[in-house]
Amino acid sequence: MIRFENVVKKFGDTEVIKGINLEIGDNELVVLIGPSGCGKTTSLKMINRLIEPTSGTIYINDQDILKSNPIDLRRNMGYVIQQIGLFPHMTVGENIELLPLLKNWPKEKRRKRAEELLDLVGMSPNEYMDRYPSELSGGQQQRIGVARALATNPEIILMDEPFSALDPITRTQLQDELFNLQQELKKTIVFVTHDMDEALKLGDRICIMRDGQVLQFDTPEVLLRHPSHGFVEEFIGKKRMWQQPEYVKVEDIMIQNPIKAMPARTLTQAMEIMSASGVDSLLIVDDKNKLIGIATAGDIRQNWDKAKKLDEIYKREVLGVRPEDSIVEVLKMMAQNNIGYVPVTDAKGTLKGLITRSSLVKVLGEKYVG
Repeated sequence: MIRFENVVKKFGDTEVIKGINLEIGDNELVVLIGPSGCGKTTSLKMINRLIEPTSGTIYINDQDILKSNPIDLRRNMGYVIQQIGLFPHMTVGENIELLPLLKNWPKEKRRKRAEELLDLVGMSPNEYMDRYPSELSGGQQQRIGVARALATNPEIILMDEPFSALDPITRTQLQDELFNLQQELKKTIVFVTHDMDEALKLGDRICIMRDGQVLQFDTPEVLLRHPSHGFVEEFIGKKRMWQQPEYVKVEDIMIQNPIKAMPARTLTQAMEIMSASGVDSLLIVDDKNKLIGIATAGDIRQNWDKAKKLDEIYKREVLGVRPEDSIVEVLKMMAQNNIGYVPVTDAKGTLKGLITRSSLVKVLGEKYVG
């Protein structure tokens, strides 16, 4: 959908964008983020040619935007900015209808579209259509700004820190509404912010910039778990992943080499293995390291006079999780089933690790306190 190829932007002798390459897919919400002066807003404004690149090429649907008429280019994109930019002498309805008017839509069609969009952003057309911007709160004005950006049903919407001037409660509400709108409308949205919480909440992918360069462009999950650069880790915040447990995966916290045994082991041998390793259970695996069950010290003591080998006593039914599962799901499973351990296996059933309640507390404690 949108592609930057070796794009450079200079203001005088100062190079503010240093040969960036980006590709933004259809229906994707991409967040540009970084410290002040990193080039995120400049990059955004080059997409609709409010700023022209010094060199390199920006493509939209494989078409070089410099070969397009800039006025037509802008009229085919939505644009929402921090200052909202509503015309104070126009009513809410007239503000929303402005682009359709410039595109020569008939009056009835313009009016109908404005009503549809007011409904979409949660504002009653009967109540708000004929009001003026000065009669609205900041959050209501920003909703109108979003509605206006959607007026001609553009494929691309550019949003430059649209919620940063709002109070925290209104900002959270509008973030939620934008997320819901995107789920329904599936637009290609490029969203600039300086707030990492906002980026993580909204972005399908996040582009972290510094000094006119792209440092990492990945999904929120990858950024949190695998920052590619020291600055990226510092900018995100080293402990952020652990403060958002839905991003923490089993593989991040599991015991890598759990204590295990094959079913041919005698009960005496099994007890010796557990004693030497300081554990009270053994994961039972076959000769290909596939998990087939579990035996606890209690199981062994209970069957000491009745059995000789683990094969005779181990439990065959074992709840397990995958390395890619969320820690949230693991915690739910442990609570619902009142268990203190969960084996980790891959799709083929191969044992990969173990999560225990005590190791979980230990690892999370280290991450928060360390």
